[in-house]
Amino acid sequence: MSGSMTTGKASTLAGAAFALRRHWPEYLMEAAGLGLFMVAACLTTVALEHPSSPVRAAFPDELARRAAAGAAMGLTAVALISSPWGQRSGAHMNPGVTLAFWTLGKIDTADALFYALFQFAGGIAGVAAAARLMGGAVGHPSVNYAVTAPGAAGTAVAWVAELALSFGLLLAVLATSNSRAARWTPYIAGALLAVYITAEAPLSGMSINPARTYGSAYVAGQFPSLWIYFTAPPLGMLLAARAYRARRGLAGVYCAKLHHHNRRRCIFRCNYGAL
Repeated sequence: MSGSMTTGKASTLAGAAFALRRHWPEYLMEAAGLGLFMVAACLTTVALEHPSSPVRAAFPDELARRAAAGAAMGLTAVALISSPWGQRSGAHMNPGVTLAFWTLGKIDTADALFYALFQFAGGIAGVAAAARLMGGAVGHPSVNYAVTAPGAAGTAVAWVAELALSFGLLLAVLATSNSRAARWTPYIAGALLAVYITAEAPLSGMSINPARTYGSAYVAGQFPSLWIYFTAPPLGMLLAARAYRARRGLAGVYCAKLHHHNRRRCIFRCNYGAL
């Protein structure tokens, strides 16, 4: 029995080493993607919320500032998904997205684990880089490293909101990326992100991404209700994957890339030619 277990562990480690050797560029692209997203998030928050910012003075209304933040981050998401790196790695930038595609059979286990690890590392690195680039402005209480935290409505409302938004985002991504409108997936994802930030940010800070929340929390040294962001977004995306699978079946999921209209390497269990 012990010999069998030892053999199994050795096989698992060998598989992980093989995946790392073959696919490390995609892992780094995932880290860089979320890292750049977090730099943009911190820069946007400084511009719109820091009391000495002329941009904040130009947008005295809170809703207008949220709409501006939503537009900025939505465009950032579109740019990252459509970039050469996003086209190659699939531009998940979110452990919840990766987990959902894993349950749909599109990602090998080792790749899914490395994706999640590098996404978390990228989130931390991005906030740390932003803090170094912009100095104390990122740590100012009005910016607070772009930390996501429950709003005045409380943790229960924040949890439900994160669950619902995560469900909606992934369901939209699956429906679009596995259709003849697949080339529009980056724009659908970016538009939803913009709407979410504008409308929902007061409830939970609008994260829908455990690695995004942890990156800010780690650098700030603040972990407000971290359980919300580690449970609700992955669960919402898993439910979306289950709902899509119930309607279309596994054969209706062609790939784990959000952008597949390109000639770049695909490391997933891809069946995009069936579309």
